Amino acid sequence: MRMTWAVAAALLSFAATAAHAQLPAAARREAWPVTGLQQPAQIIVDRWGISHIYAGSVRDAFFLQGYNAARDRLWQIDLWRKRGLGRLSASFGPAYVAQDRAARLLLYRGDMAREWAAYAPGARDAVTAWVDGVDAYVAEVRAGAKPLPIEFRLTASRPETWAPDDILRIRSHTLVGNVTSEVARAQVVCAGGVEADRLRRKIEPTSHKLAVPEGLNPCDIPADVLQDYILGTEPVSFEPLAGRKTAALDPRAQLAQRIDATSGEGSNNWTISGARTASGRPILANDPHRAVGVPSLRYIVHMEAPGLSIEGAGEPALPGVSLGHNADVAFGLTIFPIDQEDLYVYEINPAGDAYRYKGGWEPMKVVREAIEVKGEAPREVELRYTRHGPVLKIDPARRRAFALRTVWNEPGAEGYFQSSRLWRAKSWADFEGGRDAWGTPPLNLVYADRTGVIGWSAAGLTPVRPNWDGLMPVPGDGRYEWAGFLPGAELPWLKNPAKGWFATANAMNLPKGYPDEQRKVSFEWSDPSRITRIEEVLAAEPKGTIAQSTALQTDTVSAESRRLRALLRADMGQTPPAEQGSNLAKAIKLLEAWNGDERTDSAPAAIYEVWVSGYLGKGAAAMYAPRPARDLIGSGSLDAVIGFLESGEAGPRRKLLLLATLGAAVQELEQRLGPDMSTWTWGRLHRAEFQNPAGVLADRETAARMAVGPVAVPGSASTPRAATYRPELFTQVAGASVRMVLDVGQWDNSMVVNTPGQSGDPANPHYRDLFAPWAAGDYVPLRYTRPAVEAAAETVLDLTPKR
Repeated sequence: MRMTWAVAAALLSFAATAAHAQLPAAARREAWPVTGLQQPAQIIVDRWGISHIYAGSVRDAFFLQGYNAARDRLWQIDLWRKRGLGRLSASFGPAYVAQDRAARLLLYRGDMAREWAAYAPGARDAVTAWVDGVDAYVAEVRAGAKPLPIEFRLTASRPETWAPDDILRIRSHTLVGNVTSEVARAQVVCAGGVEADRLRRKIEPTSHKLAVPEGLNPCDIPADVLQDYILGTEPVSFEPLAGRKTAALDPRAQLAQRIDATSGEGSNNWTISGARTASGRPILANDPHRAVGVPSLRYIVHMEAPGLSIEGAGEPALPGVSLGHNADVAFGLTIFPIDQEDLYVYEINPAGDAYRYKGGWEPMKVVREAIEVKGEAPREVELRYTRHGPVLKIDPARRRAFALRTVWNEPGAEGYFQSSRLWRAKSWADFEGGRDAWGTPPLNLVYADRTGVIGWSAAGLTPVRPNWDGLMPVPGDGRYEWAGFLPGAELPWLKNPAKGWFATANAMNLPKGYPDEQRKVSFEWSDPSRITRIEEVLAAEPKGTIAQSTALQTDTVSAESRRLRALLRADMGQTPPAEQGSNLAKAIKLLEAWNGDERTDSAPAAIYEVWVSGYLGKGAAAMYAPRPARDLIGSGSLDAVIGFLESGEAGPRRKLLLLATLGAAVQELEQRLGPDMSTWTWGRLHRAEFQNPAGVLADRETAARMAVGPVAVPGSASTPRAATYRPELFTQVAGASVRMVLDVGQWDNSMVVNTPGQSGDPANPHYRDLFAPWAAGDYVPLRYTRPAVEAAAETVLDLTPKR
């Protein structure tokens, strides 16, 4: 075959660049022939484990991104694919059939031509090339040319090959809402009426009033209605393969656990104008908060090819990056909690195969599939769908069925992949185009470019609900139908804000006068503690720097604690005589004098967090909620509980509540940390320790090598340094998966940290090398220009097409 002039020029350019590379003397070089690669290329892995891909074409860049993702994270991306497609049983056996069925119920089953057409031009080529790269590496592993990750050996399984459609059909990795809250609210309202729900979850704007939709009986909603939904979206556990039986959770406890887990997942971001920075250039900062563990949820990568230059972080099983920058524009994201789900309740006929719709009976669509099971014959399963979506439960006794309507079923709603429209953005207009097409998850997108423009926009598929607010389930008989989706421009946005900066943290940020009662974007938001602290710090700094933004991302001051401490000071006055000199009296004094900084060496931080996570909310529910609703409310939302106590409705019993619940927290701390309060610290309780899920199958020594930590960590869910923990153990379970601060236009000054590292191989130093800096609030450089990347090179892979 004759070489074209374009290809020849690209090869000569690559050869010249490689020949003049200024690599450190210690950098290791390896030559890898790669089947499927079309032109010579390089992957430079810097000393922090970040891969910088230099390819001769856009196609090869995405091919190598997939190949490299498999090189670093093959077990992780293979498991995500199997979980999402419902193929766990094929590798791990019959214990996973129920989870496979649930996952298949939630797959995208729409028109794939419309699905592909919904993304940026060239997106299908990028996905196809990425998949080809993964499959090329899988082939090398299968042939013994590359090592098989330890988790495959522990599970006696092998990696599978991919198809491009696989990536887009899987929706269940993506955060959307609010069906779990709808069900929890219906259960609380059934037990205690509409007013009982105010301690469970705050509704904003506060002028909006909750009402039961006409035709809905909240008591019709079964406790286990979301069992398949939760099963189909949860991570994979290997306890069954280890022969460990876990007690089945009560459905209400399972629902509460899911709500607690998702409420702890949020993010912070901000964009600062050059007029408010010391350098005169914009700064864009982003730290997405998700579940933390090993391997990391996120992967940092840099890709260069003629016509493509992007650097940032994304999920390792998705092409491109979701947050980061190109040569001209930086973009970041946090969850903007658009209500993208509804639970529909149907009357069904006696046979259970049709549901009442607009006065008639409409048959359910039935899909039958065979689930491949390792070591056994395939299992036949039946999946049912209504016009609104997958049927989650059928209750024959009550002649009711329940289905999920979700934007997942709409073309273009693959999680984060609309970021493909931002990879080549050069202007605010390009950013708006990405916003207008965005599907899921629903986001606050922030923007900054080299010309100095900054801004923010909400983005996401937003159902139009003409006659209800989306806060509770609704009858599926035709009275409650989505009327399309809001145009992107009708979501709130802001370009070049007058104050010179804009920040988001999942809190209610609808502009004053926004017609939310008409557009019904959302009525459920994260508490305002993080955004309150972020805004006060940004407002006080007229000339921001990269260092100040990294310090703010790791700030551990809880603005929420101020509100409760104010109530404590107002109510306590003089400590009751019986308590004077006790640890309770000392705790009150410590809290009253505390500045809200949740450092690891702080005793009041330990007292406060044990109090609010284990006692205050449950105590408020016991004191103020109707008895049948108390267990359903649980601890409730701390923001809602504090708001109720601030409102005056709590009355004189508030002091009794504060004293009793704080006293119980002090008693727990005495049992956990001993009676000497001078030894109490938050760091003795609050720790980060990541366990590899497959470690339960390993011997003790191997499992220890697969684990990371423990280490004491500061902060909590209510601080900018989000550090959500399980109340019973205080072990961090969610927080900043990646922290990134970008110097817009001088990209080499940017800083980043992943946790616990870039690699998924426990034997690789980059498996855990970023854990210590992440826990300490430190960062590493995010290099962008070729000289800066080469100066930091640790390993250089010289890649050539294998003929």
